[in-house]
Amino acid sequence: MATFDYGSGRFGARLLAGQRTRFALWAPDAQSVELELPERNARLPMQRDARGWFSVEAPCGAGTPYLYSVDGAPGIPDPASRRQAGGVHGPSLVVDPTGYQWRNGAWKGRPWHEAVLYELHVGLLDGYRGVEAQLAELAELGVTAIELMPLAEFPGARNWGYDGVLPYAPESAYGTPDELKHLIDTAHGIGLMVFLDVVYNHFGPDGNYLGRFATPFFRHDLQTDWGDAIDLRQREVRDFFIENALMWLLEYRFDGLRLDAVHAITERSFLTELAERVHGAVGPGRHVHLVLENYKNEASLLGEGGYTAQWNDDGHHVLHVLLTGEHQGYYGHYREDTAEKLALSLSEGFVYQGQPSDDGPPRGEPSAHLPPDAFVLFLQNHDQIGNRAFGERLISLAEPNALRAATALLLLSPMVPLLFMGEEWGTHRPFLYFTSHEDEGLASAVREGRQREFKDFEPFKDLSLCERIPDPNAESTFLTSKPDYPARLDPQHAEWRAYYRHLLALRRREIVPRLPGSRSQGSVVLGPAAVQAHWQLGDGMILRIELNLGLEAVPVHAHWHHGRLLFASQDMENFHEHQGSLPPRMARIYLVAQDE
Repeated sequence: MATFDYGSGRFGARLLAGQRTRFALWAPDAQSVELELPERNARLPMQRDARGWFSVEAPCGAGTPYLYSVDGAPGIPDPASRRQAGGVHGPSLVVDPTGYQWRNGAWKGRPWHEAVLYELHVGLLDGYRGVEAQLAELAELGVTAIELMPLAEFPGARNWGYDGVLPYAPESAYGTPDELKHLIDTAHGIGLMVFLDVVYNHFGPDGNYLGRFATPFFRHDLQTDWGDAIDLRQREVRDFFIENALMWLLEYRFDGLRLDAVHAITERSFLTELAERVHGAVGPGRHVHLVLENYKNEASLLGEGGYTAQWNDDGHHVLHVLLTGEHQGYYGHYREDTAEKLALSLSEGFVYQGQPSDDGPPRGEPSAHLPPDAFVLFLQNHDQIGNRAFGERLISLAEPNALRAATALLLLSPMVPLLFMGEEWGTHRPFLYFTSHEDEGLASAVREGRQREFKDFEPFKDLSLCERIPDPNAESTFLTSKPDYPARLDPQHAEWRAYYRHLLALRRREIVPRLPGSRSQGSVVLGPAAVQAHWQLGDGMILRIELNLGLEAVPVHAHWHHGRLLFASQDMENFHEHQGSLPPRMARIYLVAQDE
């Protein structure tokens, strides 16, 4: 059997021919490391080189449990474990990366402009097999890509995934590595891309042993929201994460990665190197897409910078303020001149392009030169629902017609749309923050931290309301967040799903074929909650979107009546009195020939 090679790196257990495995651990602080093989009651000394690498070959094959004993201490799992036998503190397992037989090995992916992303949490859908059972229905809806929240092995059985500590090991509570590959293989067979959210800016608080034997992995002089910053100036540290990205893309055949909170990554050169090595490794003819979450709005990372797109938080925040009237926390940055900010986001992507944010330091870079599909637009995602105290969805916060209008903008604009699981049928089930820490002290700290997080918000000045915030560590919090799939049979839920399906069919038929080569032609403020934006599409047609989320009709110029009405979010026959104006809570989308 040939060794599977997804790069020139050295991390982890590599299966060799003849039922042998090579084990390697970077432990620059250690004096000695032994490989423990519990099933054989064996301990093998590992050899150290000048860079602090310990290695040994052993006569064992796939499925073998192993641990590392560092300087005589009790055994710990491999930081580059490919599979865990008993959670984040148990033995690691040797994995055969070539064992799965792919059925759709010729799959090359899809162009980015075809993407309609659907973010989901694997645990809430009952694991890899549970997600696989939903794929056909998502494809029928018009989704073209699912995006899995992080899968790195985390403590316990319930977690958002951002507390992962073993980034090479797919979460064992969700199923086996081969079941994950089967999910991806099945998705490819029906034309769906699969993306993975990865976290390269921090580790979770329970189960990360790197600090015990590799202190250079962290910067003790620089703190982040999660503690010491990861020191990406170190060659071994960079390789640890870049090899991880290559594993997901080459071995598991994910179609792309979404990099979480890269604004917390101290070395920008790491991001450019990661993109270069990924694009150099995937080979010609294959579509692989790298997407950022980046508060810094670094437009220079997009396009020629190696990254396909960025989640457009600016676009979300301004739409959320218009839909809900909320302006606490970071929504306060979008409270003033809200329509102007929405117009800017539609025409140029970022709202913040270098100006101060509420008297804070400047952030962002000019983005008007980027194509519209360099931005991922969304009305809801895991953060924007789950970081609310009670996890309410927009359907519980916004007026229905206004939400329908905003959804039309989301699904028919040239930006790449992202949906969050359940929004397409209008579920009222919350999506809450949940964990399953076994350490009661850590569980209490998370619970109390969650309450402190909201104490400065006006409604939570009432301490009794603070105490009602669901306990993240309670199993009931997780169960409450599970989507209520049978509810889609209810007429109201069926109506929402039909609305999404219709809009996505319009997007597929009328918008997607014209997207390559699209560029903005500007936007205009029509009123305090109303804008008009238009884009020249790749075939020369003009896409015009008129959106009014306010309570009053707003006037529109006469020449804007030209073109073919592609969609109106409400029945136009109900608005005869609004000739020459855009009715309240309304979106209208037109296709216009250049000579009209």
